[in-house]
Amino acid sequence: MNRKKVAPTGLGLVTFFFFCITLAGGQVFAKGDLKDDITILDQSSKAFVSVVKKAMPAVVHIKVEKTTKGNSNGSSGAEEMFNHPFFEQFFGPQFRQRLPQQQDYVQRGQGSGFIINKKGFILTNNHVVDGADTIQVILSDKREFTGKVVGTDPQSDVALIKIENAVDLPVLPLGDSSTLEVAEWVIAIGNPFGLSQTVTVGVVSATGRSSVGINEYENFIQTDAAINPGNSGGPLINAQGEAVGINTALFSKTGGYMGIGFAIPINMAKSIEKQLMENGKVTRGWLGVVIQNVDKDLAESFGLKQAGGILVSEVQADSPASAAGLKRGDIIIKLDDATLEDVSDLRNRIALITPNSTAMLVVIRDGREKKIQVTIGEQPSDFDQHGSVTGVKSLEEYGLALQELTKELAERFEFEMNSGLIVSSVEPGSPAAKAGMKPGQLVEEINRIPVSNLKDLNKILSETGKNDKILLRVRSGNYATYIVLGAK
Repeated sequence: MNRKKVAPTGLGLVTFFFFCITLAGGQVFAKGDLKDDITILDQSSKAFVSVVKKAMPAVVHIKVEKTTKGNSNGSSGAEEMFNHPFFEQFFGPQFRQRLPQQQDYVQRGQGSGFIINKKGFILTNNHVVDGADTIQVILSDKREFTGKVVGTDPQSDVALIKIENAVDLPVLPLGDSSTLEVAEWVIAIGNPFGLSQTVTVGVVSATGRSSVGINEYENFIQTDAAINPGNSGGPLINAQGEAVGINTALFSKTGGYMGIGFAIPINMAKSIEKQLMENGKVTRGWLGVVIQNVDKDLAESFGLKQAGGILVSEVQADSPASAAGLKRGDIIIKLDDATLEDVSDLRNRIALITPNSTAMLVVIRDGREKKIQVTIGEQPSDFDQHGSVTGVKSLEEYGLALQELTKELAERFEFEMNSGLIVSSVEPGSPAAKAGMKPGQLVEEINRIPVSNLKDLNKILSETGKNDKILLRVRSGNYATYIVLGAK
């Protein structure tokens, strides 16, 4: 996380707001009620104080040190460049010997964490302790211990560390993040900028935030409780004094606090923490599909009444999905009776299922609902998150030019011969460009019909007739997705 400036709170405005309107109906307070209203406000304030007093002792300050090799600013990029054989070829083998030798430099960082049991286990963020040579844990009573990493999960940014020979440890109870509601009061405790035991208060701004681009698995709680550098790994606490999240990051365009912070839901962390404690690593469930959200255009192309669901754009060979009979073009709408919101929702739910367990999917196939039982597999360790050479005139309105695969093109882009038409050019600013299409991609299907040559393409377009939109199945590398193009 980049360093940010701490912004002032709006406590005075909040206080004025409470004096002016009632929480129930927004009625203006009468002067005679002022004393009672002040009493209510004072009781609310003391409630926050009581929650913090119980929770704060379990929040710890984490300091880490990491040794790296590089130049005076810790960067070794220039030396790596000059070590290239190109320079030795021109300046001789002694060239490298004249370069300054790499030195060891110590990088220091800090964050927060919280104690979850009497044995000394502490939850924090992976990015707080990642690559650390030494971990120093400082308790609220100033006791200091050496921390040891039990296990980390970079995909969710959760880490579990442990301190030994610590007695009378305070413990922060874990709550249920699934019960959190928008506008519910929450409290963040941590060590922003090294300022130990700092408390900030706010509300839950949103739940289920995904596609933020911070972690691979995201289901963030969004809050306006101030989160700054050093808060990472600290707890987000509800009004009952329970940890409902792990503070992870803030959103900022200026480098300063802007009222948007993100926390990992504690329910996600619980599952990960349990596996880290038992096995030192996380094993995730795996379905074996490439998926995408169904927007309005895709919904129309697949004959759906409204957007929603998750489209299967590809089923990987020898995967749990292929064994269960899932097909590309299926639209997944439910998992074990839970209605799915989007791609992230499905990925998170599948990942938390124990491998070799069964799950029930409800899909829409050819306009009809179908139930498919699937045995969830274990996520592979290398899992990664996708003729003529003239363009076809009928696709010019989409800004797209295609050509047949030659042997040379197939080898260059690692495609199978006769597996589709390759994109030869994309007009800047065109519907194809706006959809993210690029030269070198492979169009495997048009309007859900496989295409392998220009003759196929012309036939498909002539049979389709005039249409302002066209549905493509496009492959980039190992993955394929569906793209809807609208005419200019």
